[in-house]
Amino acid sequence: MIKFLEKLFKSKKDLFKDKDSFKKLSSSKEIRELFKSFNSYSKDAELRFVGGSVRKLIINEKVDDIDLSTNLRPENVLEILKKNNISFHETGIEHGTITAIINNISFEITSLRKDIKTDGRHAQVEYTNNWLEDASRRDFTINAIYSDIDGNLFDPFNGKKDLNEGVIRFIGDPYTRIKEDYLRILRYIRFFLGYSSTQHDKNIIKIIKQSLIGLKNVSKNRQLQELKKIIASENFNKINSDKILKEIFLLIFPELKFINRIYKLDNLSNEILKKKSFGFVLSLFIIDKSEDSEYFVYKYNLSNKEKDKISLLNSIFSEEPKKDFFTKENLTKILFKNGKQNLIDILDYKILTAKKNKNNIIDLKKYFIDFKIPVMPIKAKDLIENFDLSEGRLLGLILREIEDQWLNNNFKISNNQIEEIVKSKRI
Repeated sequence: MIKFLEKLFKSKKDLFKDKDSFKKLSSSKEIRELFKSFNSYSKDAELRFVGGSVRKLIINEKVDDIDLSTNLRPENVLEILKKNNISFHETGIEHGTITAIINNISFEITSLRKDIKTDGRHAQVEYTNNWLEDASRRDFTINAIYSDIDGNLFDPFNGKKDLNEGVIRFIGDPYTRIKEDYLRILRYIRFFLGYSSTQHDKNIIKIIKQSLIGLKNVSKNRQLQELKKIIASENFNKINSDKILKEIFLLIFPELKFINRIYKLDNLSNEILKKKSFGFVLSLFIIDKSEDSEYFVYKYNLSNKEKDKISLLNSIFSEEPKKDFFTKENLTKILFKNGKQNLIDILDYKILTAKKNKNNIIDLKKYFIDFKIPVMPIKAKDLIENFDLSEGRLLGLILREIEDQWLNNNFKISNNQIEEIVKSKRI
């Protein structure tokens, strides 16, 4: 029976090589070099596009990550890459994944696998050369579509049909699939938002809700990475009009209670949002008078850059800013202390959350986009040379006082004022 299904699988071809996106990808120098290196290894060696890259090519989405599968074992993949002088990383080799790098472009190459044992977090796998076994262990039909470099689709579970019809379907029994890896609950949310044009299957939703407790066994880092993909998806805002998904999402991430802040945004706000970092968008969802933002940062392993962004915006917007906060004078000080990008983020946060009177903030943003950051005229070396100071705490205190007076006096300070500051700090 398995041999029959495998034969059927291999005979199932569906050309999409006429698509411009596929032509562009398959004709690239890097892809050609990679496929050539595998084809020259042995007559049985196969390399295919898989998962997200094929899914996106089919519906003409931009392909940002290129995932590939091979019927060779990881040691054979390493042999090929070394033989052809192709750089690589072994960071995922314990899962059968090796990242090849050609001209600074990364390609994840994963050996075909079948699950031996799963516990809801990790799967114990065994390598195989059977494409159907590899496809059978995947989560959704739209992720189990493969393509060779000639555009022949290998699609054992009719994933292309489901993709075109907007159906998000688990491969096999949904309960079993979710129990194998509870992160698939979040992946269901992402794919439903991105590709579905149908109603939720009531049975699947029931299984998901019953399985939510299993997410506690999934590392916070894996959850965070999936959350980033969900929020970055073009159709994330649909969650505000999907009562079922919104409920599940907030049960998983209760701190993100303000996702409705991006509901029904005007065109300007939507354009702003598209260009924002994860840290900024996250800030929109978690900042208020409570300590939820601080708790979320503590709970998940955010990068320092993301933490700094949330901390800055939280320090300003956890309470309503004072009336004189959004003035050119005050914002110029913020620009000098925090940099232009942080100032623009502060203004954009206000634009996105203000219910009225946005025009003044929009004008301020236009003003500061081309504004040149002033340079303080007094340096540490000037104080050392002119006032016989040495490096240390006192010099730092004097510089800080000079900077404060310079900022508060519209970027002006006299020699007399500097002398008075030095004198007062020396006492």
